[in-house]
Amino acid sequence: MKITQLETFATQNVAFTRLTTEDGGQGWGQLSTYHADITAQVFHRQVAPYALGRSTDDLDYLLGKIPEHEHKFPGSYLYRALGGLDTAVWDHRGKAAGKPVTSLIGGSPGKLRAYASSMKRNITPADEAARFLALRDAHGFDAFKFRVAAECGRDTDEWPGRTEAIVPTIRRALGDSATLLVDANSGFSPARAIEVGHMLQDSGVVHFEEPCPYWEMEQTRQVTAALSLDVTGGEQDWDIHHWSRMIAMRAVDVIQPDIMYMGGLTRTLQVAAMAAAAGLPCTPHCANLSAVTLFTMHLLRALPNAGPYLEFSIEGADYYPWQQGLFVQDPYAITNGQAEVTDTPGWGFTVSPDWLARSTYQSSAL
Repeated sequence: MKITQLETFATQNVAFTRLTTEDGGQGWGQLSTYHADITAQVFHRQVAPYALGRSTDDLDYLLGKIPEHEHKFPGSYLYRALGGLDTAVWDHRGKAAGKPVTSLIGGSPGKLRAYASSMKRNITPADEAARFLALRDAHGFDAFKFRVAAECGRDTDEWPGRTEAIVPTIRRALGDSATLLVDANSGFSPARAIEVGHMLQDSGVVHFEEPCPYWEMEQTRQVTAALSLDVTGGEQDWDIHHWSRMIAMRAVDVIQPDIMYMGGLTRTLQVAAMAAAAGLPCTPHCANLSAVTLFTMHLLRALPNAGPYLEFSIEGADYYPWQQGLFVQDPYAITNGQAEVTDTPGWGFTVSPDWLARSTYQSSAL
């Protein structure tokens, strides 16, 4: 079905896309979060002109050809914009077929175990433990991720001794049955990451995310080779060739592509398949409650090499004020530690009219 119009509704941090076809059918998607208003400009300047007039069946072709047309501009912004086209096409396909997106890619509606993902570093170990306990009791979470190191910290901590304090504090508070994950956000050198990793192993932590600067793949590989727990990474990466090398050299034990940074569902499926062929699981990154977490839910219900849980941000309006009021109906209820993909056709979300009315609107049309 020919694409006749592509629209964006943007704020600084989040933007939605709407695709319309010649028969009046529509699909909703999302551009990647953060500087989304800039990404919307890229979308209309460098993505929409090539997609208008093409069929929604041409998505694979467009995802390959648009970067070739824009070969002088390789990089994150182009793929953040491509994600808005990709996810809108998948929503259109789901609605046309009367099926949720997960069913179109080999999955089915149903439940997913979620882990409670903290984004905060300016929180004391005791306070982090307290809110994890509250979430466990209220929503049934049995897996939790917290932050160590300072982001891109070059072996510094958010404050001295925080990493050494928070790991045993969380373990004591939650007990031996809780699954614990940590994220260093590119904070450590290999030597320091290995030192911290041994401490994590001693405390039963199972997941050590992005221990070294993510762009230094060989550094991460040193850590992976030295530790027995899962070293994970990939959230920032969008280049397929980079992914191919990462997987081939087994720089990590678990890959973590982000659907929005990757340029959409289609390219993320490609990376997940590469990992599956190498025997590696995929636990995608989805660190906020815009539509990216819903996209990831549909993906995980379909992946043969899906990791054991969905990342689920626990941060509210104090941390992410911009993610408030996005949807008519909240798609993110957690019951007994699980999220659920429904059988609603497409992605299954409706953007709030009030939010749309406050956004900046742009349109590209035939």
